[in-house]
Amino acid sequence: MTAAIFVGDALGLDFLNSIATPLDTPVDWIKDGEGLLDWVEQARLAPSEALGEMRKQALPGELDKVADQARRLREWFRGFVREHKGRPLATQDLAQLEPLNRLLERDEAFTRIVVLADKARPAGDEIPFQLQTARKWRSPEALLLPIGEALARFVCSEDFSHVKACEGSACTLLFVDHTRGHRRRWCSMAQCGNRAKQAAHRHRIKAHHD
Repeated sequence: MTAAIFVGDALGLDFLNSIATPLDTPVDWIKDGEGLLDWVEQARLAPSEALGEMRKQALPGELDKVADQARRLREWFRGFVREHKGRPLATQDLAQLEPLNRLLERDEAFTRIVVLADKARPAGDEIPFQLQTARKWRSPEALLLPIGEALARFVCSEDFSHVKACEGSACTLLFVDHTRGHRRRWCSMAQCGNRAKQAAHRHRIKAHHD
């Protein structure tokens, strides 16, 4: 399993970042069905047991077909984000989100009562239960549902004014700028930020010698 990139500060953007050019070579973490299962597991969008059952029970080519649907969903949503980033969403933008609402309508999520882990229980709280949201994983297509929910949460909870594209010259990563003053410019200081510093340093040396 290749480690996926989670620098978007929002799972909806991390899904868009599941295709990226981290070291000058494009990588698609959802290039096939196995990649989709791995990415969903790394994003913690489905329990490992459900993914294991899917691996065993899927028909030949079925997971690859769902991965293709996930890639189409990703590129559709990328278009929406690129069109609207840098300004707040408006009520009239809802019409463009109709494909996402259609996906959400297929969900089979439900709530159930489970035992609350001792470490998660506040001191002095005697109630041993909590309400948990779960989902029926009837087919590989169900993998699209938690992704759709992550996209919907992103649309409904983040200010698109602070959605940015990394300023790295070859970088395709997107992120929400939650920093104070909203001055974040890079997907990661260790990667694109450092590259930009090195490039600026080389430019200064060259200018000095010229």
